[in-house]
Amino acid sequence: MAFEYILVERTPPYAVITLNRPKQLNALSHDLLQEVSGALDELGGDDQIRAIIVTGSGDRAFAAGADIAELQALETADDGSQHSRDAHRIIFKIEELPKPVIMAVNGYALGGGCELAMGGDIILASENARFGQPEVNLGIIPGFGGTQRLPRLVGRTKALELVFTGEQVTADEAQRIGLVNRVVPQTDLMPAAIAMAEKIAEKAPLAIALAKRAIYEGLETSPRGGNELEMRRFGEAVGTADRKEGTRAFLEKRRPRWQGK
Repeated sequence: MAFEYILVERTPPYAVITLNRPKQLNALSHDLLQEVSGALDELGGDDQIRAIIVTGSGDRAFAAGADIAELQALETADDGSQHSRDAHRIIFKIEELPKPVIMAVNGYALGGGCELAMGGDIILASENARFGQPEVNLGIIPGFGGTQRLPRLVGRTKALELVFTGEQVTADEAQRIGLVNRVVPQTDLMPAAIAMAEKIAEKAPLAIALAKRAIYEGLETSPRGGNELEMRRFGEAVGTADRKEGTRAFLEKRRPRWQGK
């Protein structure tokens, strides 16, 4: 698949998707998001790729938000709902992907950019990163999942404050409130993301996929229901050839050779 608004670089065992509209601060147009969706489909089916990094071109922005011109063109409530639904599908795809997705956030991650980052499994931020949900300044609310994922990450009261005021938070503050995993210097952002991807890629791929699924499924149910899900996913892991290889390698004091089976 040819891409116009993103760059895709495969460096097994990881791949990098770069949002590439630097003049628009990597604003999330419909076409860009569709390209991200297509890239996820391709990388999700590539057995050589064990982890995916998503970042933005340049050092000014990961993604400064949705494409305002596209928002301006929406005429009806139905148009708005469809616009939101299209974006949600792509972020759901990230969550449902059996491979881990690391967001490497450089510069502004505002509105849809913040929401895209929150759709990742791990968020690394450079020291110049800024996060926010400023949609109320445009007379709208977060529409790419922000009203749901933000409170799950930072808690209800902080999420309400950020959405109501539209204020931005620094990378350090984002880490303090639980929005990001780690803050690193700008020059260390991609090396840190790559190191994380390579570390995860050393683990059993089916175990990673099952752990990811159990966590996301568990967040949608009760604690007891979540534990029942874990029991089933654990059983699935035990039934794999990789589990047999992993325990055998441990007992034989050698590195395991994962087959993804």
